[in-house]
Amino acid sequence: MIKNMEYAFSLQGKTALITGGNRGIGRGIAQAMAQSGADTAIMCRKEKEALETLEELKTYGGNHRFYPGDVTSPKDAKRVVSQMVHDWGKIDILVNCAGIATPYDPMSEDEDLSGWYRVIDVDLNGSFLMCHYAGLTMREQNGGRIINITSNSSRIVNVPQKSCSYNAAKAACDRLTKCLAYEWAQYGIRVNAIAPGYTESELVTGVKDEGETKGWTAYWKRQTPTGRFNQPIEIGAAAVFLASEAAEQITGAVLTIDGGYMLAR
Repeated sequence: MIKNMEYAFSLQGKTALITGGNRGIGRGIAQAMAQSGADTAIMCRKEKEALETLEELKTYGGNHRFYPGDVTSPKDAKRVVSQMVHDWGKIDILVNCAGIATPYDPMSEDEDLSGWYRVIDVDLNGSFLMCHYAGLTMREQNGGRIINITSNSSRIVNVPQKSCSYNAAKAACDRLTKCLAYEWAQYGIRVNAIAPGYTESELVTGVKDEGETKGWTAYWKRQTPTGRFNQPIEIGAAAVFLASEAAEQITGAVLTIDGGYMLAR
């Protein structure tokens, strides 16, 4: 509980585990938390990118680590949480940012339905697994903060891409956030979500302006009232707020950051 504003947004002395913290929004969150005083750990599958990010985080001071792992693997999720507690003694903050946004056409005749299952597995099941294992630890230590990175796609049909699997997974994550916030408040665990819109990252600006995806990024920017995409550090700033003592009375919230994209939808 804050008494004044001097340290209201500080994460000094806190430890944070960020899945997908090696690039894009996850990297922006890692940067923001490190700059706010947190010791940060990155969980992802791509070691090279993770190590490059760690080198940058070190310039802010503090201790920072990389834990290889796949959020869709219960074994990996449990191992990474356990290893972090072994190394640092606690896990104060979990940010679930690992995700994929592969378009999927439900009229596809691909009989294995992999386009559906893979997105659901990463974006929904992966978030749940990390919440589960981190939550068990946070209950033992009498508190913690969990932030799920969802999307404004949880409440609208984003076009022109076909992405029912992504939209459904993110909507489920919003609801998961609210359920866990209610059920876990008794353990001192706050659970919130950030729902970004289009953000400067490989998933957005990396879309090729040709063929089926021609004109997509221009359309997304044109439909954003502020006239630009989010910057990853802006999502990071919101994550710092939700993880800080300033937000101690906020749980079960879904904070939309999309430059007003949803307003006319």
